[in-house]
Amino acid sequence: MPSIDEMSESLKLLSDKTRLTIMALLRHKEMCVCDIVDILETTQPNISQHLKKLKSGGLVHETRRSQWIYYSLNVDDKPYVKQVVDQLPSMQAKIEALKSQGCH
Repeated sequence: MPSIDEMSESLKLLSDKTRLTIMALLRHKEMCVCDIVDILETTQPNISQHLKKLKSGGLVHETRRSQWIYYSLNVDDKPYVKQVVDQLPSMQAKIEALKSQGCH
């Protein structure tokens, strides 16, 4: 059972609109920074900062494949976060739009 402090820190990370949107995207599939940048129409340093916070908070995993780093959710051991993520609006249409542009 997580402590109140742990829960508070995790939920604080989700209180940011950009980080919450990233979590909604990662709910569908693992993604690289460039894909998230394209969907959110922001800068790479901005998204990298948010992902760094989510990673240090234990909410996302990072996997390196050649020069790309892919991010995925890491919430299976945090049911209170998983419940929040499961309630987020679907981002599937935005992901499909990105695919149609020929991105990876």
